[in-house]
Amino acid sequence: MPEGHTIHRLAAALSELYVGRRLRTSSPQGRFSDGAARLDKQILLGAEAHGKHLFLAFGPQPDMPLEAETVVWLRIHLGLYGSWTFDGDSAFTAPHAIGAPRRRVGDRGEHALRHGGGSALAGLSGSNSSDGDADGAPAPGQWSPPEPRGAVRLRLLGEHGVADLTGPAACELLNAEEVAAVHGRLGPDPLRADADPDEFVAGAQRRRKAVGELLMDQSVISGVGNIFRAETLLRCGINPFLEGNRLSREQLLAIWDDLVPLMEYGVATGFITTVDPDDVPEPLPDDDPEAGRWYVYHRAGRACLRCGRSVCEREVVGRRLFWCPGCQCCQS
Repeated sequence: MPEGHTIHRLAAALSELYVGRRLRTSSPQGRFSDGAARLDKQILLGAEAHGKHLFLAFGPQPDMPLEAETVVWLRIHLGLYGSWTFDGDSAFTAPHAIGAPRRRVGDRGEHALRHGGGSALAGLSGSNSSDGDADGAPAPGQWSPPEPRGAVRLRLLGEHGVADLTGPAACELLNAEEVAAVHGRLGPDPLRADADPDEFVAGAQRRRKAVGELLMDQSVISGVGNIFRAETLLRCGINPFLEGNRLSREQLLAIWDDLVPLMEYGVATGFITTVDPDDVPEPLPDDDPEAGRWYVYHRAGRACLRCGRSVCEREVVGRRLFWCPGCQCCQS
């Protein structure tokens, strides 16, 4: 499942591509036909993320306040299989895909269109040309949208490009009150400016669940997934099996403060990298490519990059948890 930085990155991309523009919307698959018809010819007013939830605001006029009664919100949760794919002319700066299921461990699930990158998608290389480019990107006015591929739940079509949503766990229209209710169910998101780390501390300390479980509980903290969970606990030297109510405020704030820059890097690049440069093995072992990116995630049985002990693995609440029994002061 895409982690929270991917959804924030997606919100930034959709904002750059479509905010302020009147869109044509459709549901080629047919499962969201009524919703798409309601949004058709509306203007995208804004895009934001909270954890793994994407919210898009639509209205009939530009510059409308998002609190206006005529604003309709689209909530999307990609779940395990959802993704957005993009196509467009040479003025359409976009990735090829965001959120696509990983074909292998470490796959970003996104890469640039042959002709585009875009400021909202820093880290993806590309060049633009007003007359098309060497890779055959059509110039503005010469592009036509491709036929939908697969079961496209929702298509957003603008003047210069198209975004197709497939396989989401949730795709629904909400009013402002219902959007507020979703936000209310979610824990603070380290990537949001309005997030309160004290809310995370209080929520974790009220619970007797292991912190390795709590970091995956979206009502405690939003947007953290399996990679960030394992890596931040190693980086902070915290036993993943220690219960939340036994952790100090300082330990929990250390987790929060570690997650913020790690996740911000993911937004900026579309890539999760958690290993400090000084800890990267030189040369990088041929049989351990993850050692250049992660301390423990997907490295069971391999040497911890900090202490040399073997990384351990155990299934916790249906997900694989990785940790170092040396650095994290716990039994394997």
